[in-house]
Amino acid sequence: MSAAELKAETQENFRDIVIDEVFPHATETIWKALTSAQLVARWLMPPSGFEAVEGNTFTFKTNPAGAWDGTIHCRVLEVVPNRRLAYAWKGGDAGNTGYGSALDTVVTWSLTPVEAGTRVSVVHSGFVTPKNDTAYQNMSDGWVKVMQRLDAVTGEGK
Repeated sequence: MSAAELKAETQENFRDIVIDEVFPHATETIWKALTSAQLVARWLMPPSGFEAVEGNTFTFKTNPAGAWDGTIHCRVLEVVPNRRLAYAWKGGDAGNTGYGSALDTVVTWSLTPVEAGTRVSVVHSGFVTPKNDTAYQNMSDGWVKVMQRLDAVTGEGK
C-alpha cells in the first residue's frame, strides 16, 4: 500500500448501527436465543458452523451480488455468558459498489438486567463511508426487524 493509499484509508469515515431496546425477558432467555444456532436461524438467518466459542468461525448466506457469492464470514471475538457476544462480520467483494461492496465489520450484543427485563443492545460497527453506505442503510433497517424477531422468539416460552 502506498503512502497516498494509506492516508486515504486512515481518513475514511466510519459509521455504526446502534439499537438499544428493553425486552420483558430474562437475560438467560435472551442469551440462549443469541447463542443457539437453531434459534439464531429463526430471528436472524441460518448460520453454518455457529458455536458461541471465542475463535469459532461460521457463515451466513444471503443474496449474492456481482463477484460476491452472498457468504458472510464470521468469527466469534468475545463471549461473556449472559452479558456480551461479539463476532466479526465480513462479506462482499472489493469489485462491487453499492450492495455487495466489501464489508469488514463487527457485531456486538450486550445484555444488561433491568427492572423491566433485559436491556438488549446491538452495535454493528465499522461501516466505511461512502463505500458501505448501501449496506449501512439496508442493515440499519434490517437490524430493527431482527430485534423485533429476537423479542418474539425469546417471548415464546412465556
